[in-house]
Amino acid sequence: MAAKSFTAAQVHDGFQWLPAGTTVCVNDAGFITQLLRKPLADTIHLEGVLCPGFVNAHCHLELSHLQGRVPERTGIVDFLIFVSTRRSEFDNLPKKVLLQQAWQQMKDNGIVAVGDIVNTTDTLPAREQQDILFHTFIEALGMVPERARQRLESCQELYSAFEKQDGPHRQSISPHAPYSVSTPLFQLIDEIGEQELLSIHNQEGRAEDQYFESGSGDMLRLFAALGLKDIGFVPSGKSSLETYGDWLHPSHPLLLVHNSVTQAAAVRYARQRFQNLWFCLCPNANLYIEGKLPDVPMLLQEGAQICIGTDSLASNHQLSVLAELSTLKKYFPELSWEVLLRWGTANGAAALQMQPLTGSFETGKKPGLLCLNGLAENQPVVERFV
Repeated sequence: MAAKSFTAAQVHDGFQWLPAGTTVCVNDAGFITQLLRKPLADTIHLEGVLCPGFVNAHCHLELSHLQGRVPERTGIVDFLIFVSTRRSEFDNLPKKVLLQQAWQQMKDNGIVAVGDIVNTTDTLPAREQQDILFHTFIEALGMVPERARQRLESCQELYSAFEKQDGPHRQSISPHAPYSVSTPLFQLIDEIGEQELLSIHNQEGRAEDQYFESGSGDMLRLFAALGLKDIGFVPSGKSSLETYGDWLHPSHPLLLVHNSVTQAAAVRYARQRFQNLWFCLCPNANLYIEGKLPDVPMLLQEGAQICIGTDSLASNHQLSVLAELSTLKKYFPELSWEVLLRWGTANGAAALQMQPLTGSFETGKKPGLLCLNGLAENQPVVERFV
């Protein structure tokens, strides 16, 4: 196949800055054919930064029709009540059209792969388009222990619908969050396979930990709104992560999402227990819902592996990994763009087990090719070339 070659003022391979003049060669199918130390005669020279396509490690594409309809900064409990009890009010909207527009927005913003959360088959058509690689997490919910088997069977039916689809995409059944999944349902999910990739909404608000520590707090208001009364829950006296982590086999690749109130002790526990652990940050969604950000310096100090997600258009104004990185740079200026770009590319691919295919400039991979400008002023814009 014919090949093109690209270089730029700076080149980031998904892990680090490469020497000046590094040239990336790609064929017409988008696969990296070689990396050269200096440009060729016909190399395309770009301004700004050349880097692989972004990996959106956490998204709810099927909620795209809720953009602008959920109030901001209500806190996680009221956000969940709104989405759970009022979502059906917007079923008359052109959901398929809005979902396709959201998919196109991700593509235009340089996203080449996504970890997408689903409760329906609405995203099947989006997966048929080959420009974005999907790992679809079929989301299990159910706090009533006696209904755990029934809930799992519903998820398995949904899983089958995605599994039948041709293409490179993957899928797995995963718990929504510790407060929305009973212990028996956690255990049933765990039994599917010790190597199954799981993605869990983790410690998104103080109410979650309070519920596990003492059985009290604002989470009870959510259960009341959902008509849940006596579900036999017994508080553990520990944080949610230090509780449900014991219900999962440590060999699970585990993606913990949001981590807005996660403390150092919980990070240490999780790193000691799980062999393949990632902390996914969705800063713009955190600001939209809670008005606060995770303790990023603490996560780094504790050795957490970090990747980036956008969450949904129900809790964000755009689906852009670059916008998430820009927000982190704004609030934590000590973070370098070398590290931030690693979080948004190679780390996301590794967290979703897509690193053999994408996330970095390496021969044989198909990572996409972006040019970024405005990083120095933290006003970044992206242009997609492959």
